[in-house]
Amino acid sequence: MQLNEKGYYFAVLVFGLYAAVSLQKAVRDKDEGIPVTSIYCGISWFAMIVAISLMAIGLYNAGSITLSEKGFYGMAFILSLFAAITVQKNVRDTQKARERE
Repeated sequence: MQLNEKGYYFAVLVFGLYAAVSLQKAVRDKDEGIPVTSIYCGISWFAMIVAISLMAIGLYNAGSITLSEKGFYGMAFILSLFAAITVQKNVRDTQKARERE
């Protein structure tokens, strides 16, 4: 894999992680009654969809890596998004529990 491909996947990963955290925050704030503008919520959804699409298109068009590597990168990306959401949720829950004490 060339350096420019590695850079592309890294940029998409960072963008996806930011989009996942931003979307989770917007959804949770809205659920808790904290005001969230509809434009921010829409941009968060759009960013998440774009990040997933860019990774899928990049992996589909990657000719230099095998199918098993594509699967590995795809699963690593999805699980990284899940991990970012989970960490943010746990940090926020812990902070809220400390405030109640």
